[in-house]
Amino acid sequence: MLSGLFHNAARSSSSLLGVPYHHSTLILTRSITSKPLDFSSFFFHNGNITQGFEIPPLSASAQHPPSDPPPPPPVLPASSYRAIPALTPTRLSAIYAQLSKARLTSFNVLVAMSGVALSPIPTTVPVLLSTALGTALCSASANALNQLQEVPYDAQMARTRARPLVRRALTPAHATAFAAAAGLAGPALLWSMCNPTTALLGAANIALYAGPYTWMKRRTIWNTWVGAIVGAVPPLMGWAAVGGALLPSAAHPIALCLPKALTTDALLAPFLTTAVSSSNSSGALLLLDNPLAPWALFALMFSWQFPHFNALAHYVRGAYAQGGYRMLAVLDPRKNRLVALRHVFILTGICAVLVPLSGLTTWSFALTSLAPNAIWLRAAWRFNRFGGEAHARTVFAHSLWWLPVVLGLMIVHKNNVDWLQRMGLRGAEEEIEETVQ
Repeated sequence: MLSGLFHNAARSSSSLLGVPYHHSTLILTRSITSKPLDFSSFFFHNGNITQGFEIPPLSASAQHPPSDPPPPPPVLPASSYRAIPALTPTRLSAIYAQLSKARLTSFNVLVAMSGVALSPIPTTVPVLLSTALGTALCSASANALNQLQEVPYDAQMARTRARPLVRRALTPAHATAFAAAAGLAGPALLWSMCNPTTALLGAANIALYAGPYTWMKRRTIWNTWVGAIVGAVPPLMGWAAVGGALLPSAAHPIALCLPKALTTDALLAPFLTTAVSSSNSSGALLLLDNPLAPWALFALMFSWQFPHFNALAHYVRGAYAQGGYRMLAVLDPRKNRLVALRHVFILTGICAVLVPLSGLTTWSFALTSLAPNAIWLRAAWRFNRFGGEAHARTVFAHSLWWLPVVLGLMIVHKNNVDWLQRMGLRGAEEEIEETVQ
C-alpha cells in the first residue's frame, strides 16, 4: 500500500513538472532506498545523486517543453536606485577596520604585548608602541589579503556576505593597495624601531596566513593547524621586540626554573640548570633570558586556538559547508569535539608545568590557574559528550575570557616582580631581606 502511495505521488508530481513518469520514479526510488547520508554530503555537488544509475534520455518534447517566452524584465527609473555613498574619511576608516578584521587584529596586538610584558628584559615606550603598531599593520595586511582571495566564497555564507569586498564597498584594487601599504609599513616599522627578527616574524606571518592557510581552507582540514601557528607567532614577536632570545645559544642556554624543594636535592642538583643568575648591585636576583619562555607562550597560544575555533566552527558548520571549506566540524564533527577537549587538557598541563618551568611565572601560578582551567575543562567535556550547539557556544564563550584571565595571572605571578613594592605597600629593604633569607 505504501509503495502505491509513492507510485501515485510520483505520477502526479511528474505531470506537474513536465517530466516523464519513469524518470521521476527512478529519482524517487533512489532517494528512498539509499542509506542516510552524513551531514557534509548534503553540500556536495548534486551530480553525485545519480552516480551508478542509468537514466533514460528524455523525449524531445520533454527536453523542450512548450512554454511562453518569459516576460522582459521591468525597466526601473533611475530614482529607484540608491546612490553609493561617498568614501568620506569616517566611512573609509570603518571599511578599513572591517577589511582588517579589527577584533582579530586587536587580539593579535594583545597577545604580542603579553610577550613584551612577561619578558624579563626592560623596554622603552617607543619600542612598546612600535611593537603594537607594527603587529597591527601586519595583521591588517594578512586579513585584507585573505578577504581578497575569498570574495566568491564569502558571498555564499550569511556570516561573511556583508564584508566590504562582497558588498562592493571597496574596489579590489583599493583593497590591494591597502594590504600592500600595511604589509610593507608593518615589517619596516618593526625593523627600524625593534630589530630584524621581529620584522621577519611579522612578514612571515603575513605570508603564512595569506598564502598556505588561505589556500588550504578549501582543500584539507590541516588548515586549522596552520592557522594555529599564525595565531601563536605574535607572542614570539613581542618577546623578540625587546631583545629576548628565541633560540638557545652559549649566551642564552635553556634554563629550568624548578621549585625550591627540588633544587635543594643533592641528587638532582648536578643535572639541573637553574633560571637564576647572580645578584645584581641592589641584591635582587635576576632571571636569565631563557629561550624556553617564549616557546611556552607559543605553545599556550597554539593550543588555545583549537577549543576556541573548533567550538565556533561547530555551530557555524553549515555556513562553512556552503562555502566549500573543508573544516573538521563539517567532515567529522565528533573528532572536532575530541580535538577541542584534547587541547584544553594540554592547556591545563602547560599552565601547571611548562609555564612555571620556563621561568615565566612562579610556581604559584600552577595553583591559581587551576580554577579557570577546571571551568573550561568541564565545558569542553560536556561539549565532547553531548555535541550540542549550546555546549559549543559555552566552550567558545569560555575561550574569550579564559585567555585574558590566564595572561593576567601570568603577569601577577611573573618571576622576580614584587607587586607590593611597586604599589608602595612594601619597601625595597624588606624585599632584600626576604631574598637573602
